[in-house]
Amino acid sequence: MEFAELIKTTKVDNVVFSCPGLQPVTGTLCITSHHLLLSSQTGGSGEQSQIELWLLIRNVDALEKSVQNLSWYQSSRTNSSTRETRLTNASGTITLKCKDLKVLQLEILGMEECLNVARSIEALSSVESVMMMYPFFYRPQSMKLENGWQLHILEQYYQQLASDTGAWRLSYVNKDFGACSSYPPAAIVPATVDDAALRKSAHFRQGRRFPVLSYYHKKNGTVMLRSSQPLVGPNRKRCTEDEQLLSTVLEGGDRGFILDTRSKQAAKQAQMMGGGMEHRSSYPCWKRLHRSLERGRVLQESFIKLVESCNDPPHSMDRWLSKLEASKWLSHVKEALSTACLAAQCMEREEACVLVHGAEGTDTTLLVTALAQVILDPDCRTLAGFQGLLEREWIQAGHPFSLRCAHSAYSHARLKQEAPMFLLFLDCTWQLGRQFPLALEFSECLLLALFEHSYASPYGTFLCNNEKERRLCKVKEKTHSLWPWLNCKRQKYLNPLYARNPLAIWPSVEPQSVLLWQGLFLRWVRSSHYLDEAWAEIQQIAKSRQNDNGGKHQAPTAALTEAEAKTLDI
Repeated sequence: MEFAELIKTTKVDNVVFSCPGLQPVTGTLCITSHHLLLSSQTGGSGEQSQIELWLLIRNVDALEKSVQNLSWYQSSRTNSSTRETRLTNASGTITLKCKDLKVLQLEILGMEECLNVARSIEALSSVESVMMMYPFFYRPQSMKLENGWQLHILEQYYQQLASDTGAWRLSYVNKDFGACSSYPPAAIVPATVDDAALRKSAHFRQGRRFPVLSYYHKKNGTVMLRSSQPLVGPNRKRCTEDEQLLSTVLEGGDRGFILDTRSKQAAKQAQMMGGGMEHRSSYPCWKRLHRSLERGRVLQESFIKLVESCNDPPHSMDRWLSKLEASKWLSHVKEALSTACLAAQCMEREEACVLVHGAEGTDTTLLVTALAQVILDPDCRTLAGFQGLLEREWIQAGHPFSLRCAHSAYSHARLKQEAPMFLLFLDCTWQLGRQFPLALEFSECLLLALFEHSYASPYGTFLCNNEKERRLCKVKEKTHSLWPWLNCKRQKYLNPLYARNPLAIWPSVEPQSVLLWQGLFLRWVRSSHYLDEAWAEIQQIAKSRQNDNGGKHQAPTAALTEAEAKTLDI
């Protein structure tokens, strides 16, 4: 397939572009294989206006078109010459609803031109082949392909952990993806468990996602593991190797908790379909806890309803709040934070090991393990540490980004596999940052950038569904990593209030504490001018205090105190 076959027209003049927050711009619209480019026309005085607006076509989630002056066309059928003249004078409007929640409008003279532009955008935004996406064509002059992919090497992180503990080892049982297609080639497992036992355990777990180490809590030596559900089935099958693997994790009389992200009823229903849960008789040292977290279609519908309520001009505050509540998005945020806190408390306060899983182990499981680490580990709350966390617990852990982020909230194609699970994680992280303004080294800007790039990006970091697919597509050889680009703009993404906190941060999940993420869901609806000014003032205060301390970043004098920050309502 050639891109030229999909482009019905490459250039249209006198297009009026409008979007919230910008004055309408009239210019020339150019359609390329991956971008829409609107360039403003030369002014009457001969001076060139420098406005250029770029839109990655992959960012288009839905397209709506309407044609004006259609009544002229219908009323002039008897006269062919008049019909042609008035058809030429017809115009159309194309509304582009983007995956980053922007809504743009293009007003185009000529019905045929309008329809050609619409067909081109629809065709280009629907290309499914990974190898035809923009990251495989993006070649910035200032970056080299190999840069960035070596920033967060999973094997090095796990090898260091194995060396520090002695109880864990780095296994390459999955080096050819034969043990598990959604795991990376290297996994960290108990040192006394051999690869043969891992293979048998993998056959006993859905998608062959056998239990692997997710996090080692240095404070007390407890660990958090993740996996998929056991294939117990209605006949209550057993796997000795799987039982021994989990038994090995516990030393002596230690106990552990199995945190199932499904309700007990859902787990029982899964057992009738061949899945299920670990039974106490087979895993006597492990206590099972159930915390139901929604995923899939339910979560996607909640996201859609939330965006609809935010885009609907409120007739009254009561009606808007009612629609917000009906979306249930904040309930999902609350439950995710609550479950992550439970996992963290089991490790921090009960000094117990934790195994987290749901059904497949690629969605709610990763949500809980990643959030728990942000709560417990100050290293995961730094800019570099957070990037490493995303690599370990989302990207290389097999979260299917291509399936889950195929569409955002506007698409008319409601596919079963779509779900904003990663967005839910970013929202929960934002809630932590809002409740603890000094705890995160990175700001809201980083979370917004990650949201945008997970749905449409010139970088290959979020491409494909797992490491096996990335290897087949040669993503690391043919695309750029997102991390060097973010690190080059480091100052933009830093939190000026940051002061390292070595303790765990325990968020409140009371209804009044879990708020709507206005910086994301309302950023295209209302102006953020005053908030931007407030942040600029905060940065200036933090900078001046740091200068007063001789450039040393000390807490709390190098930044605002926690109480001062909270009074700013950020």
